[in-house]
Amino acid sequence: MTIKVLVADDHDLVRMGIVRMLDDDHDIEVVAQANDGDVAVSKVRTHRPDVVLLDVNMPSMNGVDATKKIKQIDDSIKILAVSSLSAQPYPSMLLKAGVNGYITKGTPLDEMVLAIKKLHSGNRYFSHDVASELAAAVLGETNQSPFDALSQRERQVAMMVVNCQSAQQIADKLFVSVKTVNTYRYRIFEKLGVDSDVKLTHLAMRYGLIGG
Repeated sequence: MTIKVLVADDHDLVRMGIVRMLDDDHDIEVVAQANDGDVAVSKVRTHRPDVVLLDVNMPSMNGVDATKKIKQIDDSIKILAVSSLSAQPYPSMLLKAGVNGYITKGTPLDEMVLAIKKLHSGNRYFSHDVASELAAAVLGETNQSPFDALSQRERQVAMMVVNCQSAQQIADKLFVSVKTVNTYRYRIFEKLGVDSDVKLTHLAMRYGLIGG
Protein backbone atom coordinates (compact mmCIF):
# COMPACT_ATOMS: atom_id res chain seq x y z
CA MET A 1 0.00 0.00 0.00
CA THR A 2 1.52 3.31 -1.11
CA ILE A 3 1.92 5.98 1.58
CA LYS A 4 0.76 9.39 0.33
CA VAL A 5 2.99 12.16 1.70
CA LEU A 6 2.78 15.96 1.66
CA VAL A 7 6.13 17.72 2.12
CA ALA A 8 5.95 21.22 3.66
CA ASP A 9 9.16 23.28 3.89
CA ASP A 10 9.75 26.92 3.00
CA HIS A 11 13.28 26.30 1.71
CA ASP A 12 12.84 25.26 -1.93
CA LEU A 13 16.13 23.37 -2.26
CA VAL A 14 15.57 21.45 0.98
CA ARG A 15 11.99 20.59 0.05
CA MET A 16 12.85 19.49 -3.49
CA GLY A 17 15.75 17.39 -2.20
CA ILE A 18 13.47 15.62 0.29
CA VAL A 19 10.84 15.03 -2.41
CA ARG A 20 13.39 13.50 -4.79
CA MET A 21 14.73 11.18 -2.11
CA LEU A 22 11.28 10.09 -0.94
CA ASP A 23 10.20 9.41 -4.53
CA ASP A 24 12.97 6.82 -4.72
CA ASP A 25 11.17 4.71 -2.12
CA HIS A 26 8.60 2.42 -3.75
CA ASP A 27 6.30 2.56 -0.72
CA ILE A 28 6.02 6.36 -0.74
CA GLU A 29 4.32 8.77 -3.14
CA VAL A 30 4.73 12.53 -2.65
CA VAL A 31 1.28 13.84 -3.62
CA ALA A 32 1.84 17.54 -2.84
CA GLN A 33 4.35 20.16 -1.71
CA ALA A 34 3.92 23.39 0.27
CA ASN A 35 6.22 26.33 1.03
CA ASP A 36 4.27 27.78 3.96
CA GLY A 37 1.76 26.76 6.61
CA ASP A 38 -1.33 28.15 4.90
CA VAL A 39 -0.54 26.33 1.65
CA ALA A 40 0.14 23.12 3.59
CA VAL A 41 -3.30 23.24 5.24
CA SER A 42 -4.99 24.04 1.92
CA LYS A 43 -3.26 21.15 0.14
CA VAL A 44 -4.15 18.76 2.96
CA ARG A 45 -7.81 19.54 2.24
CA THR A 46 -7.30 18.85 -1.48
CA HIS A 47 -4.97 15.82 -1.45
CA ARG A 48 -5.75 14.14 1.89
CA PRO A 49 -2.24 12.68 2.40
CA ASP A 50 -1.56 9.86 4.84
CA VAL A 51 1.45 11.66 6.34
CA VAL A 52 2.47 15.33 6.40
CA LEU A 53 6.19 16.06 6.70
CA LEU A 54 5.90 19.48 8.35
CA ASP A 55 8.70 22.01 8.79
CA VAL A 56 7.96 23.63 12.17
CA ASN A 57 9.24 27.13 11.37
CA MET A 58 7.51 28.38 8.21
CA PRO A 59 6.02 31.76 7.26
CA SER A 60 2.30 32.60 7.48
CA MET A 61 1.46 29.84 9.98
CA ASN A 62 3.62 28.17 12.61
CA GLY A 63 3.93 24.43 13.11
CA VAL A 64 1.66 24.31 16.17
CA ASP A 65 -1.23 26.12 14.45
CA ALA A 66 -0.75 24.18 11.21
CA THR A 67 -0.84 20.90 13.14
CA LYS A 68 -4.07 21.86 14.89
CA LYS A 69 -5.75 22.88 11.62
CA ILE A 70 -4.65 19.71 9.82
CA LYS A 71 -5.96 17.56 12.68
CA GLN A 72 -9.27 19.44 12.53
CA ILE A 73 -9.54 18.54 8.83
CA ASP A 74 -8.79 14.86 9.40
CA ASP A 75 -7.47 13.53 12.68
CA SER A 76 -6.30 10.32 10.99
CA ILE A 77 -3.64 12.22 9.01
CA LYS A 78 -0.25 11.63 10.62
CA ILE A 79 2.06 14.61 11.14
CA LEU A 80 5.85 14.28 11.29
CA ALA A 81 7.31 17.54 12.58
CA VAL A 82 10.77 18.52 11.35
CA SER A 83 12.80 21.17 13.16
CA SER A 84 16.37 22.28 13.79
CA LEU A 85 15.36 22.64 17.46
CA SER A 86 15.14 19.58 19.69
CA ALA A 87 15.16 21.46 23.01
CA GLN A 88 12.08 22.22 25.05
CA PRO A 89 9.52 23.71 24.86
CA TYR A 90 9.14 22.85 21.16
CA PRO A 91 8.74 19.03 21.38
CA SER A 92 6.13 19.25 24.16
CA MET A 93 4.23 22.06 22.44
CA LEU A 94 4.01 20.15 19.16
CA LEU A 95 3.15 16.88 20.86
CA LYS A 96 0.32 18.65 22.69
CA ALA A 97 -0.87 20.15 19.38
CA GLY A 98 -1.17 16.66 17.91
CA VAL A 99 1.99 15.68 16.02
CA ASN A 100 2.62 11.96 15.77
CA GLY A 101 6.38 12.23 15.41
CA TYR A 102 9.24 14.72 15.62
CA ILE A 103 12.64 14.53 13.95
CA THR A 104 15.43 17.08 13.73
CA LYS A 105 16.79 18.56 10.52
CA GLY A 106 19.85 16.65 9.44
CA THR A 107 18.17 13.33 10.23
CA PRO A 108 19.46 10.71 7.73
CA LEU A 109 17.09 9.88 4.89
CA ASP A 110 16.68 6.26 5.96
CA GLU A 111 15.56 7.41 9.42
CA MET A 112 13.11 9.89 7.87
CA VAL A 113 11.63 7.12 5.74
CA LEU A 114 11.45 4.84 8.77
CA ALA A 115 9.64 7.58 10.72
CA ILE A 116 7.09 8.05 7.92
CA LYS A 117 6.41 4.32 7.77
CA LYS A 118 6.15 4.05 11.56
CA LEU A 119 3.59 6.86 11.67
CA HIS A 120 1.60 5.34 8.81
CA SER A 121 1.40 2.03 10.67
CA GLY A 122 -0.04 3.77 13.72
CA ASN A 123 3.10 4.22 15.81
CA ARG A 124 4.89 7.36 17.00
CA TYR A 125 8.47 8.25 16.15
CA PHE A 126 10.89 10.68 17.78
CA SER A 127 14.55 11.12 16.95
CA HIS A 128 16.87 10.32 19.84
CA ASP A 129 17.58 13.90 20.97
CA VAL A 130 13.87 14.81 20.90
CA ALA A 131 12.93 11.65 22.81
CA SER A 132 15.51 12.55 25.48
CA GLU A 133 14.00 16.03 25.89
CA LEU A 134 10.48 14.63 26.20
CA ALA A 135 11.59 12.01 28.72
CA ALA A 136 13.35 14.68 30.80
CA ALA A 137 10.22 16.84 30.75
CA VAL A 138 8.02 13.94 31.89
CA LEU A 139 10.47 13.15 34.70
CA GLY A 140 10.59 16.79 35.77
CA GLU A 141 14.25 17.20 34.89
CA THR A 142 13.83 20.37 32.84
CA ASN A 143 13.29 23.74 34.46
CA GLN A 144 10.19 25.72 33.59
CA SER A 145 11.29 27.95 30.76
CA PRO A 146 10.36 31.65 30.75
CA PHE A 147 9.90 31.23 26.98
CA ASP A 148 6.72 29.26 27.78
CA ALA A 149 5.10 32.63 28.57
CA LEU A 150 5.50 33.77 24.95
CA SER A 151 2.92 33.25 22.23
CA GLN A 152 3.96 31.02 19.32
CA ARG A 153 4.59 34.05 17.08
CA GLU A 154 6.59 35.77 19.85
CA ARG A 155 8.70 32.62 20.24
CA GLN A 156 9.23 32.56 16.49
CA VAL A 157 10.40 36.19 16.45
CA ALA A 158 12.58 35.63 19.52
CA MET A 159 14.37 32.71 17.86
CA MET A 160 14.91 34.72 14.70
CA VAL A 161 16.38 37.57 16.78
CA VAL A 162 18.80 35.30 18.62
CA ASN A 163 19.81 33.82 15.28
CA CYS A 164 21.03 37.32 14.34
CA GLN A 165 18.32 38.14 11.81
CA SER A 166 17.67 41.86 11.42
CA ALA A 167 14.26 43.44 11.92
CA GLN A 168 13.99 43.87 8.15
CA GLN A 169 14.87 40.21 7.49
CA ILE A 170 12.31 39.07 10.05
CA ALA A 171 9.68 41.41 8.59
CA ASP A 172 10.32 40.06 5.07
CA LYS A 173 10.09 36.43 6.19
CA LEU A 174 6.91 36.91 8.24
CA PHE A 175 5.27 39.30 5.76
CA VAL A 176 4.82 42.05 8.35
CA SER A 177 6.23 45.57 8.79
CA VAL A 178 9.46 46.39 10.62
CA LYS A 179 7.31 48.34 13.10
CA THR A 180 5.35 45.17 13.87
CA VAL A 181 8.58 43.22 14.38
CA ASN A 182 9.84 45.85 16.82
CA THR A 183 6.51 45.70 18.69
CA TYR A 184 7.00 41.94 19.07
CA ARG A 185 10.58 42.50 20.23
CA TYR A 186 9.57 44.95 22.98
CA ARG A 187 6.77 42.64 24.10
CA ILE A 188 9.23 39.73 24.25
CA PHE A 189 11.71 41.82 26.26
CA GLU A 190 8.96 42.79 28.70
CA LYS A 191 7.74 39.22 29.22
CA LEU A 192 11.25 37.80 29.64
CA GLY A 193 12.66 40.64 31.73
CA VAL A 194 15.50 41.51 29.34
CA ASP A 195 16.39 44.77 27.64
CA SER A 196 18.64 43.82 24.72
CA ASP A 197 19.14 41.23 21.97
CA VAL A 198 22.35 40.10 23.73
CA LYS A 199 20.50 39.36 27.00
CA LEU A 200 17.76 37.60 25.05
CA THR A 201 20.40 35.42 23.38
CA HIS A 202 22.02 34.57 26.71
CA LEU A 203 18.62 33.59 28.12
CA ALA A 204 17.91 31.37 25.10
CA MET A 205 21.30 29.69 25.56
CA ARG A 206 20.63 29.18 29.28
CA TYR A 207 17.40 27.31 28.55
CA GLY A 208 18.90 25.27 25.72
CA LEU A 209 16.99 26.86 22.82
CA ILE A 210 20.25 27.58 21.03
CA GLY A 211 23.73 26.16 21.38
CA GLY A 212 26.27 27.94 23.55
